[in-house]
Amino acid sequence: MTIPAALLKAFAQLGDPRLRRILGLGVAAALACWIGLALGASALLRQIHLFENTLADMSAGVVLGITALLLPILFFSALATFVMSFWLDDVADIVEAEHYPQLGPAREMGWAEILRLSTRFLLVMGLITLVAAPFYLALLFLGFGIILNYAVNGYLLGREYFEVVAARRMEPDSMRMVFGNNLGRLWLCGAAINLLFQIPLLNLTAPVVATAFMVHIFQSLRKE
Repeated sequence: MTIPAALLKAFAQLGDPRLRRILGLGVAAALACWIGLALGASALLRQIHLFENTLADMSAGVVLGITALLLPILFFSALATFVMSFWLDDVADIVEAEHYPQLGPAREMGWAEILRLSTRFLLVMGLITLVAAPFYLALLFLGFGIILNYAVNGYLLGREYFEVVAARRMEPDSMRMVFGNNLGRLWLCGAAINLLFQIPLLNLTAPVVATAFMVHIFQSLRKE
């Protein structure tokens, strides 16, 4: 199955109410975290006085307050991904039941394993956000920032989503071998997922779409 065909099948299943529920939970939890971070930062900033001059201090406070509101937005998709990652195994189950019913039940993942994967997702997405930010500025002057962005993030996201899907059906050694043997294709898949995370609003659906997309890619690789 080609990468565009797998993406189209993933988007087509977003109408499933079970997937919409997972999306809603992820976005709601991420929004709650953002509000909490913004309120906490604002409360902290109100206690800080940078200048003795009232007008200068007020101006600095306004700038810092706006920053406190906007900065968490950079990590909004990372928070949503972290929350949704607890249900990505369920997303894979839903997609497999719809498109690959002959597979039978996958290996059940314990909460410790799910928590480990979720934490790793948060760390990877946080790293991607931090790494990507300066390259957007570099892109204003050079075309190399975007290339490096997709090269690094494509590998990281391709590996993470492949392992989420493959770990349910394969042993770790076999999983690593399949990833290594198909590194180029899975890297391109990761680049496609990275593109989803770069588009505002669409990036909120990215964890669910990426998981469904990778299920189709993984099953295609198994057939090959």
